[in-house]
Parts: sequence; structure tokens; C-alpha cells
Amino acid sequence: MTGDTIRDLHVAIVGAGIGGLALAMGLQRKGVPYTIYEAAPEYSVVGKSAGIGFGPNGDLALDMIQEGFRAEYDKVCVGNKPGHPQDIYYEGMLLKEGLANLGAVIRPGVTQTTSAEVSVTPIRDTVIYKGSTDFDQAHRNDVLQIMTSFIPIEKVHFSKCVKEIEQYPDKVILRFADGDVAEASILVGADGIKSMVRKHALGKLYPSQVEPVYAGSYCYRGVIPTSEAKEIFGDLTDVAKMYLGDKRCCVTYLISKGDEFNFLLCAVDDKPWEFKNVVSQKTTHEAMMADFGGPGVDERFRRLLSKAVPVKWGFFHHRYTSTYYHDRVVLLGDSAHASLPFQAAGSGQGLEDSLILSNLLAKVFNSPDQGAALGPYIRAAFSAYDSIRRPRAQRQLERAHEMSLMLYFQYSETGKEMEKIASKLQKGWFDWIWFHDLNGDIESAFWKMDEALNV
Repeated sequence: MTGDTIRDLHVAIVGAGIGGLALAMGLQRKGVPYTIYEAAPEYSVVGKSAGIGFGPNGDLALDMIQEGFRAEYDKVCVGNKPGHPQDIYYEGMLLKEGLANLGAVIRPGVTQTTSAEVSVTPIRDTVIYKGSTDFDQAHRNDVLQIMTSFIPIEKVHFSKCVKEIEQYPDKVILRFADGDVAEASILVGADGIKSMVRKHALGKLYPSQVEPVYAGSYCYRGVIPTSEAKEIFGDLTDVAKMYLGDKRCCVTYLISKGDEFNFLLCAVDDKPWEFKNVVSQKTTHEAMMADFGGPGVDERFRRLLSKAVPVKWGFFHHRYTSTYYHDRVVLLGDSAHASLPFQAAGSGQGLEDSLILSNLLAKVFNSPDQGAALGPYIRAAFSAYDSIRRPRAQRQLERAHEMSLMLYFQYSETGKEMEKIASKLQKGWFDWIWFHDLNGDIESAFWKMDEALNV
């Protein structure tokens, strides 16, 4: 770096996951200089062996970030099996023997908004939420490969584990474990739930908010060929499912164009998480199977569980975050607002972060006064980003926690009564997440940035 004017703007992105790559795609398209620093030695290590899904808001955010992404994504994603309604989000069934007796089905009707429609009818043993847009899932690594195709490889530095961050009035300095040093105008932390950048941004003023909080439950997860899943569940594999149960639940859906079956078997935990600095821990096959033993669990889930690796994946989230930025450092995605997965909305929120932030940084970089001092523009952009994104992401985080309690039959308002759960979901529970005015958010962010600069 040779200066600290608008023309000198250079963005450092720590983390090459979904959020970091989405931001890079947005900056690349808008011509804003950036470099990605990723701790893994290559992209393939970043893509975990798991499924990922975006709601309509996530799909829209990606379309707005990068023209042409959707066409590529359509080649690898899958919704429900052909012949089934593609706008079903999840069907709900019981975890107990027989998988039946919910006593309600959510079908098209009228909600609080016009974007999706729901009604309750006691017909069969499923709960269905339908919206006006398809819901698709894909293998996480497939999505990452598409995203990286839009990013020049020379802009990505691998094997760069950040050990120290220093802020100065005119720059940010990153020191890596291998001894290398890098400078940038600003630093974006997209380094996940155990974020080093979050620690830097919040550690002094809000030390209690740095670490993610254990949510009191964990899961066993796996990806198997759909043919194997059909041997267990038959045609129940054709549509994404949430199986509700007493202190246990299961989530399943197709990925890889329908060739693979992604599952999470989740259990409530009455003990603290054993290891402080990791979100997963090995266990024995016997202990894993015992978590879903006894009455109240259909035998088919034990057959499915036997195909999982005996590793507990703890559910952690950031319950409260007072700010997403500190001077020239800003947080994005799980680094800012790690959420529980039960609404399949966490990744979508990270994409919204990337959309808003990339537009704000492009607005800064394209300012007519290229020789103006960069500092005031950064402060105005980050303040606007925080005011738009933090309340919405926090609301999603809280709703995901409530959703987990409903699936475990531990939510005080609904208990084990499926009619109450269905009623709760029919009152626009997902609409505000999925059918949000992202263009309006960009316009509001621009207005807030301009207002801050004028003040």
C-alpha cells in the first residue's frame, strides 16, 4: 500500500467459504481490488462433505452478486424428486415408530404476506410449508467450485492462517503463522464460527460476545447414496423432511442432483460441551447409537445412523453481537452471526451480508473524488452495513433457536402439539426471511452511508 485515499482501496478477505467467496465475486464484478487469505492449502479442503441449501433470498442475493451464477447452480442443485411439488420447503413427520400421527398438514392458503401461502388441514401425517419459489439443495463443495470459477486464482493466497491483526489509522496489518505479513485498507472477517477476526473486532469492548455459545444439542451427520437411503425410507426420500421428536429430531434432503442423500440426526444435550476450542468431537459407535435407542424412535433412524461417522457436531451460535465492525475491520457470515441450521437460512444471511457490503465498497471505490481520504468513507460504509444487516441477521438467529426448540418439542408455546406448531409456522414464519426486498436494503444502505458522510 502506498496511500490511504479512495484510489488506494484494497480489501483483505480472511476465509474462502461461502460468505468470503460471495463477497469476492461481488468485488470482482465491480472492479474493487481485493485479496483472499485462506488457512486451508487448497479450495477442495474448504468444501466440507455436506449439503447446503439457499432459500429464495439467498438465490436472489447470488443472482444480484454475480450474473450467471444461477445457471451454473441449476446444474448441480436438486429440489424434490420430479413429480413432487418443487416449492415444498420441508415435510414434517414424527420421529417415533410409524413416522405418523402429526394430525395436520400445511397447504396453500393465506399468510401475513402474499409471498407464500399456508393453511392447516387434519388430513395426513405430514406438515408441509409451501412458498412461491423452488427450494433447492446441493453439495457444498459443488457450490464452492462454481463460486471459485468467477474468481481469478491469483487473488487467493492459501495456507495463510492469521495469527495477529494490527490496526492503524491508515491500514490494517495481518501477520500469518508462516511469518508472512500483508497490508490492506480494510479487513473482512469471513473466517467462520471460530473467527480470529471476530476476536479482534469484539475482544476489547465485548469480550463475552467473542466465543460462540453451545446451544445444548448436537448432531450426527452424513451423506450417502440415495439408493442406500431408499432401502431404508423408500419414497420418503423424495421430498425434504424434518422428523420431530422428544429431545431428538432428524433432517433429510437430497443433494448432488438427487444422487446423494444428506442427513442430520440431532439430540438435546443436558451437559456442557466438553471441548472448548472445537465444534466437533469423536465418540464411539455404541454411544452414538445409544443416543437414538429405546422407544420413541423408529427403527429406520437407527439404520440410517449406523451409516454416520461417530462424530458429534455441536450446535453453536452467536447469541448476541453488539457490532459487526471495529474501525477498519468488519465481520461477515458466520463470523458475525453464526446460527443454528434449523431454518436453512444461515448461508442465505451470509450472502445478504456479501451483497450489501460489496455494493457499499463499490460505492466507496467509485466515488468521484478519488483523492479523498479513505477513513471517513470506510466508517460511513461500515456503519451503514451494520445498521442494515445486524438487526435482520439477529432476528434470523433467534428464530432458528426457536425452531430448534419446536423440533425437539421443547418450545413453551407449542409443546408436543402439532396443531400449535403448524399454526406457528403458518403465520409468516419464513416469509420475512425468504421474500425480503434486497434492493430496498441496498438503497437504504446507500442512503445511510451518504447521510453519515454528510454529517
